[in-house]
Amino acid sequence: MPSLVSRLSHYGTVREHVPLARYTTWKIGGPADIWFEPAGTEALAVALQYIREAHVPWMIIGKGSNMLILDGGFRGVVIHLGEPFVTLRKEGATLIAGGAYPLVRLAYDAVRRGLSGLTYAGGIPGSVGGAVVMNAGAHGQDTSRVLSYARIVWEDGRVEILRREALEMTYRTTRLQRERGVVVEAAFDLTPGDEQSLRKEMNTLKTHRLRTQPLQEACAGSVFRNPPGDYAARLIEACGLKGTHHGGAQISELHANFIINRGAARASDVLHLIHTVQSCVKERFGIELKTEVLVMGEG
Repeated sequence: MPSLVSRLSHYGTVREHVPLARYTTWKIGGPADIWFEPAGTEALAVALQYIREAHVPWMIIGKGSNMLILDGGFRGVVIHLGEPFVTLRKEGATLIAGGAYPLVRLAYDAVRRGLSGLTYAGGIPGSVGGAVVMNAGAHGQDTSRVLSYARIVWEDGRVEILRREALEMTYRTTRLQRERGVVVEAAFDLTPGDEQSLRKEMNTLKTHRLRTQPLQEACAGSVFRNPPGDYAARLIEACGLKGTHHGGAQISELHANFIINRGAARASDVLHLIHTVQSCVKERFGIELKTEVLVMGEG
Protein backbone atom coordinates (compact mmCIF):
# COMPACT_ATOMS: atom_id res chain seq x y z
CA MET A 1 0.00 0.00 0.00
CA PRO A 2 2.87 2.44 -0.60
CA SER A 3 0.85 4.58 -3.01
CA LEU A 4 -2.01 4.90 -0.51
CA VAL A 5 0.43 5.89 2.24
CA SER A 6 1.87 8.54 -0.05
CA ARG A 7 -1.58 9.91 -0.90
CA LEU A 8 -2.74 9.99 2.70
CA SER A 9 0.40 11.82 3.80
CA HIS A 10 -0.90 14.92 1.99
CA TYR A 11 -3.99 14.98 4.23
CA GLY A 12 -2.63 14.30 7.69
CA THR A 13 -0.14 12.29 9.70
CA VAL A 14 0.61 8.75 8.54
CA ARG A 15 2.56 5.99 10.29
CA GLU A 16 3.00 2.33 9.44
CA HIS A 17 2.99 -0.84 11.57
CA VAL A 18 1.64 0.86 14.70
CA PRO A 19 0.91 -1.36 17.75
CA LEU A 20 -2.70 -0.76 18.75
CA ALA A 21 -2.56 -2.07 22.33
CA ARG A 22 -1.31 1.32 23.54
CA TYR A 23 -4.41 2.98 22.10
CA THR A 24 -7.05 0.77 23.75
CA THR A 25 -8.26 0.81 27.34
CA TRP A 26 -7.89 -3.01 27.42
CA LYS A 27 -4.19 -2.57 26.48
CA ILE A 28 -4.68 -5.37 23.95
CA GLY A 29 -4.26 -5.54 20.18
CA GLY A 30 -1.86 -6.26 17.34
CA PRO A 31 -0.46 -3.71 14.89
CA ALA A 32 -2.23 -1.61 12.27
CA ASP A 33 -0.76 -1.58 8.76
CA ILE A 34 -1.45 2.16 8.48
CA TRP A 35 -2.27 4.72 11.18
CA PHE A 36 -3.81 7.94 9.85
CA GLU A 37 -4.67 11.17 11.67
CA PRO A 38 -6.51 13.55 9.32
CA ALA A 39 -5.72 17.27 9.35
CA GLY A 40 -9.41 18.19 9.41
CA THR A 41 -12.87 17.32 8.14
CA GLU A 42 -12.16 18.08 4.47
CA ALA A 43 -8.90 16.12 4.63
CA LEU A 44 -10.76 13.16 6.15
CA ALA A 45 -13.40 13.27 3.40
CA VAL A 46 -10.76 13.11 0.66
CA ALA A 47 -8.78 10.42 2.48
CA LEU A 48 -11.83 8.19 2.85
CA GLN A 49 -12.43 8.41 -0.88
CA TYR A 50 -8.84 7.35 -1.58
CA ILE A 51 -9.10 4.46 0.89
CA ARG A 52 -12.34 3.32 -0.73
CA GLU A 53 -10.90 3.54 -4.25
CA ALA A 54 -7.92 1.44 -3.12
CA HIS A 55 -10.30 -1.22 -1.71
CA VAL A 56 -8.43 -1.14 1.59
CA PRO A 57 -10.31 -1.92 4.85
CA TRP A 58 -10.51 0.86 7.42
CA MET A 59 -11.71 1.41 10.95
CA ILE A 60 -11.97 4.33 13.35
CA ILE A 61 -10.51 4.39 16.84
CA GLY A 62 -11.22 7.08 19.41
CA LYS A 63 -10.31 6.68 23.07
CA GLY A 64 -10.08 2.92 22.53
CA SER A 65 -12.77 1.90 25.00
CA ASN A 66 -15.55 -0.56 24.20
CA MET A 67 -13.27 -2.20 21.64
CA LEU A 68 -11.30 -5.45 21.34
CA ILE A 69 -8.52 -5.42 18.75
CA LEU A 70 -7.52 -8.97 17.84
CA ASP A 71 -3.96 -10.22 18.27
CA GLY A 72 -3.21 -10.18 14.54
CA GLY A 73 -3.91 -6.48 14.38
CA PHE A 74 -5.68 -4.69 11.54
CA ARG A 75 -4.81 -5.17 7.88
CA GLY A 76 -5.76 -1.77 6.60
CA VAL A 77 -6.06 1.85 7.74
CA VAL A 78 -6.86 2.82 11.32
CA ILE A 79 -8.19 6.37 11.44
CA HIS A 80 -7.66 8.34 14.63
CA LEU A 81 -9.14 11.80 15.10
CA GLY A 82 -6.53 14.05 16.73
CA GLU A 83 -6.33 17.66 17.90
CA PRO A 84 -8.28 19.21 14.98
CA PHE A 85 -11.32 17.35 16.29
CA VAL A 86 -10.89 18.18 19.99
CA THR A 87 -13.07 21.29 19.84
CA LEU A 88 -15.90 22.73 21.92
CA ARG A 89 -18.23 25.68 21.54
CA LYS A 90 -21.42 26.78 23.25
CA GLU A 91 -24.59 28.13 21.64
CA GLY A 92 -27.12 28.94 24.33
CA ALA A 93 -27.78 25.71 26.22
CA THR A 94 -26.25 23.61 23.41
CA LEU A 95 -22.68 22.29 23.56
CA ILE A 96 -21.12 21.39 20.21
CA ALA A 97 -18.08 19.13 20.51
CA GLY A 98 -15.63 17.64 18.05
CA GLY A 99 -15.68 13.91 17.49
CA ALA A 100 -12.43 13.38 19.42
CA TYR A 101 -13.51 15.42 22.45
CA PRO A 102 -13.37 13.22 25.59
CA LEU A 103 -16.88 12.44 26.82
CA VAL A 104 -15.86 12.73 30.48
CA ARG A 105 -14.42 16.21 29.85
CA LEU A 106 -17.63 17.23 28.06
CA ALA A 107 -19.69 16.08 31.05
CA TYR A 108 -17.58 18.19 33.41
CA ASP A 109 -17.67 21.16 31.01
CA ALA A 110 -21.46 20.99 31.04
CA VAL A 111 -21.58 20.97 34.85
CA ARG A 112 -19.20 23.95 35.07
CA ARG A 113 -21.53 25.85 32.77
CA GLY A 114 -24.57 24.89 34.85
CA LEU A 115 -26.02 22.70 32.08
CA SER A 116 -27.92 19.52 32.93
CA GLY A 117 -28.14 16.35 30.86
CA LEU A 118 -24.66 14.84 30.82
CA THR A 119 -23.93 13.94 34.45
CA TYR A 120 -24.39 10.24 33.57
CA ALA A 121 -21.39 10.48 31.23
CA GLY A 122 -18.89 11.57 33.89
CA GLY A 123 -17.42 8.07 34.08
CA ILE A 124 -17.61 6.87 30.48
CA PRO A 125 -14.03 6.70 29.09
CA GLY A 126 -14.81 7.31 25.43
CA SER A 127 -14.92 10.10 22.87
CA VAL A 128 -17.91 12.09 21.69
CA GLY A 129 -17.82 10.31 18.33
CA GLY A 130 -17.77 6.90 19.97
CA ALA A 131 -20.62 7.87 22.28
CA VAL A 132 -22.76 8.78 19.28
CA VAL A 133 -21.95 5.60 17.33
CA MET A 134 -22.60 3.31 20.31
CA ASN A 135 -25.35 5.41 21.90
CA ALA A 136 -23.25 5.19 25.05
CA GLY A 137 -25.01 5.38 28.37
CA ALA A 138 -25.06 4.67 32.08
CA HIS A 139 -27.37 4.94 35.06
CA GLY A 140 -30.48 4.53 32.89
CA GLN A 141 -29.57 7.38 30.56
CA ASP A 142 -27.89 7.50 27.17
CA THR A 143 -26.63 9.77 24.41
CA SER A 144 -29.90 9.72 22.47
CA ARG A 145 -31.65 11.70 25.22
CA VAL A 146 -29.53 14.80 24.73
CA LEU A 147 -28.08 14.54 21.23
CA SER A 148 -29.38 17.14 18.78
CA TYR A 149 -27.39 16.26 15.66
CA ALA A 150 -24.12 14.76 14.47
CA ARG A 151 -21.92 15.78 11.56
CA ILE A 152 -20.85 12.67 9.64
CA VAL A 153 -18.22 12.07 6.99
CA TRP A 154 -19.42 9.04 5.05
CA GLU A 155 -17.16 6.46 3.44
CA ASP A 156 -17.70 8.00 0.00
CA GLY A 157 -16.54 11.40 1.24
CA ARG A 158 -19.95 13.03 1.64
CA VAL A 159 -20.35 15.27 4.68
CA GLU A 160 -23.83 15.26 6.16
CA ILE A 161 -25.58 16.52 9.29
CA LEU A 162 -28.00 13.99 10.74
CA ARG A 163 -30.59 14.84 13.37
CA ARG A 164 -31.04 12.46 16.28
CA GLU A 165 -34.09 10.82 14.71
CA ALA A 166 -32.18 9.98 11.52
CA LEU A 167 -29.49 8.18 13.51
CA GLU A 168 -32.02 5.52 14.61
CA MET A 169 -30.67 5.38 18.16
CA THR A 170 -31.78 2.50 20.37
CA TYR A 171 -30.11 0.66 23.25
CA ARG A 172 -26.34 0.74 22.49
CA THR A 173 -27.14 0.77 18.77
CA THR A 174 -27.33 3.33 15.99
CA ARG A 175 -27.49 3.45 12.23
CA LEU A 176 -23.73 4.18 12.26
CA GLN A 177 -23.02 0.60 13.25
CA ARG A 178 -24.51 -0.51 9.91
CA GLU A 179 -23.35 2.29 7.63
CA ARG A 180 -19.70 3.37 7.39
CA GLY A 181 -19.07 6.90 8.52
CA VAL A 182 -17.05 9.00 10.97
CA VAL A 183 -18.59 11.38 13.52
CA VAL A 184 -16.58 14.60 13.36
CA GLU A 185 -18.89 16.77 15.48
CA ALA A 186 -21.97 16.39 17.68
CA ALA A 187 -24.36 18.85 19.33
CA PHE A 188 -26.01 18.24 22.69
CA ASP A 189 -29.16 20.08 23.74
CA LEU A 190 -28.90 20.56 27.50
CA THR A 191 -31.02 22.23 30.16
CA PRO A 192 -29.96 25.09 32.46
CA GLY A 193 -29.49 23.87 36.03
CA ASP A 194 -27.74 24.58 39.31
CA GLU A 195 -23.98 23.96 39.10
CA GLN A 196 -23.64 22.85 42.73
CA SER A 197 -26.51 20.36 42.46
CA LEU A 198 -25.17 19.00 39.18
CA ARG A 199 -21.65 18.63 40.60
CA LYS A 200 -23.04 16.77 43.61
CA GLU A 201 -25.04 14.45 41.32
CA MET A 202 -21.99 13.74 39.15
CA ASN A 203 -19.79 13.01 42.16
CA THR A 204 -22.42 10.63 43.56
CA LEU A 205 -22.55 8.73 40.28
CA LYS A 206 -18.75 8.67 40.03
CA THR A 207 -18.41 7.31 43.56
CA HIS A 208 -20.94 4.58 42.78
CA ARG A 209 -19.06 3.55 39.63
CA LEU A 210 -15.72 3.43 41.42
CA ARG A 211 -17.24 1.28 44.17
CA THR A 212 -18.99 -1.18 41.84
CA GLN A 213 -16.82 -1.33 38.70
CA PRO A 214 -13.12 -2.20 38.21
CA LEU A 215 -12.25 1.14 36.64
CA GLN A 216 -8.71 1.07 38.04
CA GLU A 217 -7.99 -2.03 35.95
CA ALA A 218 -7.34 -2.28 32.21
CA CYS A 219 -10.81 -3.02 30.85
CA ALA A 220 -13.19 -1.88 28.12
CA GLY A 221 -16.35 -1.18 30.09
CA SER A 222 -19.35 -3.51 30.02
CA VAL A 223 -18.65 -6.45 27.72
CA PHE A 224 -22.25 -7.60 27.16
CA ARG A 225 -25.48 -5.77 26.48
CA ASN A 226 -28.18 -6.22 29.09
CA PRO A 227 -30.96 -8.49 27.76
CA PRO A 228 -34.51 -7.11 27.98
CA GLY A 229 -35.71 -7.05 31.58
CA ASP A 230 -32.49 -8.39 33.07
CA TYR A 231 -28.82 -7.65 33.65
CA ALA A 232 -25.90 -9.43 32.01
CA ALA A 233 -23.88 -9.18 35.23
CA ARG A 234 -26.58 -10.99 37.21
CA LEU A 235 -26.73 -13.83 34.70
CA ILE A 236 -22.94 -14.22 34.59
CA GLU A 237 -22.70 -14.22 38.37
CA ALA A 238 -25.52 -16.77 38.60
CA CYS A 239 -23.43 -19.02 36.37
CA GLY A 240 -20.67 -18.87 38.96
CA LEU A 241 -18.24 -17.25 36.54
CA LYS A 242 -17.14 -14.25 38.60
CA GLY A 243 -13.37 -14.37 38.93
CA THR A 244 -12.92 -16.95 36.16
CA HIS A 245 -9.70 -16.36 34.24
CA HIS A 246 -8.03 -17.57 31.08
CA GLY A 247 -4.46 -16.59 30.32
CA GLY A 248 -4.06 -12.98 31.36
CA ALA A 249 -7.78 -12.12 31.22
CA GLN A 250 -10.27 -12.42 34.07
CA ILE A 251 -13.98 -11.87 34.64
CA SER A 252 -13.92 -9.18 37.30
CA GLU A 253 -14.70 -10.20 40.86
CA LEU A 254 -16.13 -6.71 41.41
CA HIS A 255 -18.53 -6.62 38.44
CA ALA A 256 -19.26 -9.73 36.39
CA ASN A 257 -19.92 -7.82 33.16
CA PHE A 258 -16.32 -6.57 33.07
CA ILE A 259 -13.33 -8.54 31.80
CA ILE A 260 -10.00 -7.19 33.00
CA ASN A 261 -6.48 -7.48 31.64
CA ARG A 262 -4.37 -8.73 34.54
CA GLY A 263 -1.22 -7.57 32.79
CA ALA A 264 -0.44 -9.81 29.85
CA ALA A 265 -3.81 -10.71 28.36
CA ARG A 266 -4.21 -11.42 24.67
CA ALA A 267 -7.37 -10.88 22.66
CA SER A 268 -7.70 -14.65 22.40
CA ASP A 269 -7.91 -14.84 26.21
CA VAL A 270 -10.74 -12.31 26.26
CA LEU A 271 -12.58 -14.09 23.43
CA HIS A 272 -12.30 -17.37 25.33
CA LEU A 273 -14.02 -15.81 28.35
CA ILE A 274 -16.66 -14.16 26.15
CA HIS A 275 -17.55 -17.50 24.57
CA THR A 276 -17.53 -19.22 27.97
CA VAL A 277 -20.02 -16.67 29.31
CA GLN A 278 -22.28 -16.88 26.25
CA SER A 279 -22.31 -20.68 26.34
CA CYS A 280 -23.10 -20.88 30.06
CA VAL A 281 -25.83 -18.23 30.02
CA LYS A 282 -27.41 -19.82 26.94
CA GLU A 283 -27.38 -23.28 28.49
CA ARG A 284 -28.68 -22.23 31.90
CA PHE A 285 -31.12 -19.42 31.04
CA GLY A 286 -31.80 -19.82 27.31
CA ILE A 287 -30.58 -16.25 26.75
CA GLU A 288 -28.11 -15.28 24.02
CA LEU A 289 -25.92 -12.52 25.40
CA LYS A 290 -24.73 -10.09 22.76
CA THR A 291 -21.47 -8.23 23.11
CA GLU A 292 -21.44 -4.50 23.60
CA VAL A 293 -17.74 -4.26 22.74
CA LEU A 294 -16.76 -4.17 19.07
CA VAL A 295 -14.36 -6.91 17.96
CA MET A 296 -12.03 -5.71 15.21
CA GLY A 297 -9.04 -7.03 13.29
CA GLU A 298 -7.58 -10.45 12.66
CA GLY A 299 -6.91 -13.27 15.13
